[in-house]
Amino acid sequence: MDSAFLVSAFATLFVIVDPIGLTPLFIALTQGVSRRQRRQMALRACGIAFVLLTLFSLFGESVLGFIGISMPAFRIAGGALLFLTALDMLFERRSKRREDQADEEDHDDPSVFPLAMPLISGPGAIATMILLTGQTDTLFEWSSVMLVLMAVILIVLCLFLLADHIERALGRTGIVVVSRLLGMLLAALSIQFILDGLRDFGIGGV
Repeated sequence: MDSAFLVSAFATLFVIVDPIGLTPLFIALTQGVSRRQRRQMALRACGIAFVLLTLFSLFGESVLGFIGISMPAFRIAGGALLFLTALDMLFERRSKRREDQADEEDHDDPSVFPLAMPLISGPGAIATMILLTGQTDTLFEWSSVMLVLMAVILIVLCLFLLADHIERALGRTGIVVVSRLLGMLLAALSIQFILDGLRDFGIGGV
């Protein structure tokens, strides 16, 4: 496994999880709580999300094989899903949907739902983990992907812990600009997933 794959894996997971876009939602969901409680919620949400994505990286491909779905087919479907996510990010539909999901929940502790699931470890992140680990052949390569996942989750955690400062620094306009740039990157990466899946099916010229 070369460094280019790990860089691509990090970029894909970072864009899909979208730590920057999650930060304002975390602030909104934890309004009125103490700094200590907010820190505990951030740790709990990120920990649960990491466990969920790890489980899907371990058993996701086996489940697909059990129901008769090949990895190339899932890679193409995952790429299409990521492309739709990219479109949502570019046109701000993703943030609006996340805000609606957050508003619909009225739990005292939002760390499990909706923060850990589906905001951090949503369908896009799950599909991405299955796709990435499906390209690994050894325990070392799988561990490398897991380290990439851990790095992304740690970034989410750090941004959650610094949420107040980041929101003041970027402002609403800054968050929108960064989200759209990430959306463009995700669109390109999703097309690459689709091309890889077509190549695995033996379609020439891809």
